[in-house]
Amino acid sequence: MSRRGNIIYYITVAAVFIILEAAAAVMLGYNGQLQNTWLGKGLHGFMAGIWGGSESVRHYFSLGQENRRLAAENYHLRQELLRYGLEVRSGDTARDDTVGRYRYIPAEILKMSNNRQHNYLIIDKGAEDGIQPMSGIITGNGAVGIIEAVSRHYSYAISFNNPDMAVSARLGKDGAAGTLVWAGTGSRDAILNEIPHHIDVEEGDTVFTSGFSAIFPPDIPLGVTGEKDLVNGSFFRIRVKLFEDFRRLRFVTVVHSIDKEEIEALENE
Repeated sequence: MSRRGNIIYYITVAAVFIILEAAAAVMLGYNGQLQNTWLGKGLHGFMAGIWGGSESVRHYFSLGQENRRLAAENYHLRQELLRYGLEVRSGDTARDDTVGRYRYIPAEILKMSNNRQHNYLIIDKGAEDGIQPMSGIITGNGAVGIIEAVSRHYSYAISFNNPDMAVSARLGKDGAAGTLVWAGTGSRDAILNEIPHHIDVEEGDTVFTSGFSAIFPPDIPLGVTGEKDLVNGSFFRIRVKLFEDFRRLRFVTVVHSIDKEEIEALENE
């Protein structure tokens, strides 16, 4: 038999098989209530599977939009919490995106490196959005980076995972302050330096921004302490596990100190 004849033969056999199966299903449906129930359940299960699959596909493609909505919602909730804390402490009422001595601008990361010694990131906000060089980049889980260069619509920043960046940090909200730097290995590993040896440090203590710099506001949680080493008999070198997972970052907030220029001018004088 030729190849074409084989193809026609197999198609014919398959068609006959399908027709016989359909006829058998119809006969079962008319033969009794039990069989009819089985067929109905099977059909419903098949349709439910198709509907569930289409819903899963639709949900997958809507995740980006949903993440943006949640990021915007978290940003506004964080702003309200900051405003509330400020009003409780001082009675001042903050407006717009300004809270206390800082202005906050939400942004999205467009590009970021994590596998280098000098890591960086690029965000989707620039000069026309009010971004200025030497502004901080934060999340609810830590200090992410510092803006270095700004164009009209984008900004370039060095990441915390960079030996050129340091954050003024303290043990707890009222403890001793030191300098927090990247450990140079994992993206969540950091070192807190310059903590006096007489300070009682326990593993699991929370580390916060100190607010001593003109870049990051105080009391942003950064991570928890781990092992410590005594350096030259004077200071502790403390390992810190950061809260922020830099490999999963996408939505951030840019923070700029309103008084930064005035403070720096006073220091220069």
